[in-house]
Amino acid sequence: MVQFLTGRVMRVAAQAAVLTAVIGGTVLYARHSTDVTLVLDGVASVVQTDAGDVRGLLAEEGVHVGRRDLVAPDPASPLREGQRVVVRFARPLTVTVDGRPRAYWTTELTVAEALTALHIRSDGARLSTSRSEPLGRAGLQVVLSHPKRVTVVAGGTARDVTTTAASVADLLAEQGLEPGPADQLSALPGSPVVDGLVLALTRIERRLVTVTEPVPPATVRRPAADLPSGQERTVDPGRPGTRRTVYEVVLADGRPTGRTALRSVVVTPPAPRVISVGSGPAAATDVGRVSTTDVDGLNWGALARCESGGNPRAVNPAGYYGLYQFSAGTWHAVGGSGLPTAAPPAEQLYRAKLLYRRGGAGQWGCGRHLFD
Repeated sequence: MVQFLTGRVMRVAAQAAVLTAVIGGTVLYARHSTDVTLVLDGVASVVQTDAGDVRGLLAEEGVHVGRRDLVAPDPASPLREGQRVVVRFARPLTVTVDGRPRAYWTTELTVAEALTALHIRSDGARLSTSRSEPLGRAGLQVVLSHPKRVTVVAGGTARDVTTTAASVADLLAEQGLEPGPADQLSALPGSPVVDGLVLALTRIERRLVTVTEPVPPATVRRPAADLPSGQERTVDPGRPGTRRTVYEVVLADGRPTGRTALRSVVVTPPAPRVISVGSGPAAATDVGRVSTTDVDGLNWGALARCESGGNPRAVNPAGYYGLYQFSAGTWHAVGGSGLPTAAPPAEQLYRAKLLYRRGGAGQWGCGRHLFD
């Protein structure tokens, strides 16, 4: 009986030892398992880990971090029960400030936080996105425009405005200006708006205009044996005609800047001007001319330059011709035939000297230059 009890006691003791070992092992396992809070880009979760430090925790959870990423506490830090481990992944951020782009990496989670961390002033500025916009892992592009003073010239009228428009296209839309297909801008629509910008929008308009115009007569020269050589006579002064021309006129802000003839129709044909050109022997008056050596010393070149610009074919619409601007009557009075413009320069000079000998320098408005 004693042996039986002894054996039973021994069996119970053995079973108790085994149970104690199992329980002890369980207690030992529980003592090495740690509950921590893992926060990934602002999203928190409670995880149970056997890792002894932060690096081991991240490895267990399959969280891979790079040199730009933020891990707190440091990956080598040991883990404690209830500890909070924060991981923020770096993401690219491009910020264009008043037309100047710059690229950054940030671990901040919103646009506002990133701008503050990067010391980018945004008070009163216009942003292309909300300040509370979250920054995803793929990153974001943000356009930021501060208030600027600019001048807008539209339709010839200038006005000064304060704007936060980032581009010329934005500024036009803000001001309610829509360029037409032919209008001209002083800057490209995609150009950034900078302080002091002067933006000109020129309205271009094209119109068709019909104009009735004179058609000058052609000149027909015919030889005449009854005229001495070198002389001319107008037989028929001719008559100008008329034509109707359609022009495309370009207007810039309402002002004509150019025109192009599209089509033209002659309404009244011009009648030609007919001139007889002497082909006979030289006139008797040209033989043994009156000497004018007594007035050769006057400055006839200066007189011609003042009267006609030195052009022997010059014609004044008031009825004066040639180097010395003879009227037809005065020319004939000093022995000239035809018109002075048809005579050689030497003939015009000779007749001018004759006229001077008759009436002096007062015959010309520029007569004082004879004495230069």
